Amino acid sequence: MAHIGKDIEKAIRLLNDGEVIGIPTETVYGLAGNALNNDTVARIFEVKNRPSFDPLIIHTNSIKRFQNYISEIDERVYTLAEKFMPGPLTLLLPRKDIIPDLVTSGLENVAIRIPNHPLTLELLSQLEFPLAAPSANPFGYISPTNAIHVNNQLGDKIKYILDGGDCQVGIESTIVGFVDNEAIIYRKGGLSIEAIETIVGKVNVIEHSSSNPLAPGMLKSHYAPKKPLILLNKNQVIEPEKKKIAYLGFKQYNPFIPVENQLLLSPNGDFREAARHLFAYMRYLDAMDVDIIYTELLPEKELGRAINDRIRRATVKE
Repeated sequence: MAHIGKDIEKAIRLLNDGEVIGIPTETVYGLAGNALNNDTVARIFEVKNRPSFDPLIIHTNSIKRFQNYISEIDERVYTLAEKFMPGPLTLLLPRKDIIPDLVTSGLENVAIRIPNHPLTLELLSQLEFPLAAPSANPFGYISPTNAIHVNNQLGDKIKYILDGGDCQVGIESTIVGFVDNEAIIYRKGGLSIEAIETIVGKVNVIEHSSSNPLAPGMLKSHYAPKKPLILLNKNQVIEPEKKKIAYLGFKQYNPFIPVENQLLLSPNGDFREAARHLFAYMRYLDAMDVDIIYTELLPEKELGRAINDRIRRATVKE
């Protein structure tokens, strides 16, 4: 298994040597490597078993460094970045040739963000290159929100995991791009659409794609536990059955399932708390001695939109 620790100098040495490591962010843990090194980027795809047509996000530590990797930056981009970065926002922007085709899956735009985590910001400030860092989990499975999750899934394939504690946001970043004068949401995430609209006005939301994603995290089936995850319709009653059942609810227990087999994302109805718990609770229930996990959607507003996006995709079976 990988070594887990807080040694930034060790992380820097490994990354400079072309290795891939686990890193913390405020959203989820990333599987990180030198974004400018084709061999390292290929290793990220290999470790995750991620399809090469699904592009990666690059991470840096300051808006000033965007100009090293982005060919066009307009005033709207700076306004969003200055308001929400560091934070759970990713911008999809025209790339410079220094960014390898493998990072962007051959697309002309690259996804870039500044993670809001002190350890990783310090790490990035000491590197001469950005980090490509998709979530540190096998492709299609639940994203990790602490170092133990990463080690349990990928510890036999990487040497080191930088331990930054539990992720404070708990779901991936929101991805925003611009087409002509229109702001586009390519992936719902840890920054609400409402917050973005206060800066750029009305946005257009692009739903996920099953075969030709324009940005990272757009595939239709994703974030899924190994056990079947079944979405309950509103007011649907669960009939008694022989199978062992678990339940992932928002703020109320389901009366038809044993309480010990249930977890609530936020008993107080707090969307931020629910987002922080989502992946960890899915993972916990997946490890229980149950056959099926039932779940429900949250109100379709604020971060509830992004949580519902993850739930819907976790229930999709190709």
